Amino acid sequence: MKSLSPLLAILILSACTQAQTDVQKISKPDSYWKEKLTEQQYLVTRKHDTETAFTGVFWNHKEDGIYTCICCGLELFDSETKFKSGTGWPSYYTYIENHVEKSTDMSFGMMRDEVHCARCNAHLGHVFDDGPQPTGLRYCINSASLGFEKR
Repeated sequence: MKSLSPLLAILILSACTQAQTDVQKISKPDSYWKEKLTEQQYLVTRKHDTETAFTGVFWNHKEDGIYTCICCGLELFDSETKFKSGTGWPSYYTYIENHVEKSTDMSFGMMRDEVHCARCNAHLGHVFDDGPQPTGLRYCINSASLGFEKR
């Protein structure tokens, strides 16, 4: 039996690893989300609204666990990456790999990086480059888009 070339072995391993980390997309009609979510959760996650600073349940939350997507339950942020940004919204310096996606938001006359759930495309918030190390990023997330699972 022939052995694989090192390059081919790396490509196969990479493809297997990628397949294991891919998040399967889901799509539901707007009526489903309206029925499942509270009004504020619906407006934030499906209509790209923003909750008022210092009002969300998680802005000053300090428990150990995982923050999940309120719409589909996908794990998004680990509490170990949460930090106090002073902005009034929960802030994280990174997300759970492959579970958050970015797009360009050009609303309000500015260009920002919007972040959303990789599974159901729920709007979560925005990412800015004024966060702490090791990433230097601040994922500024609406509490209304999150659930929480204690460790």
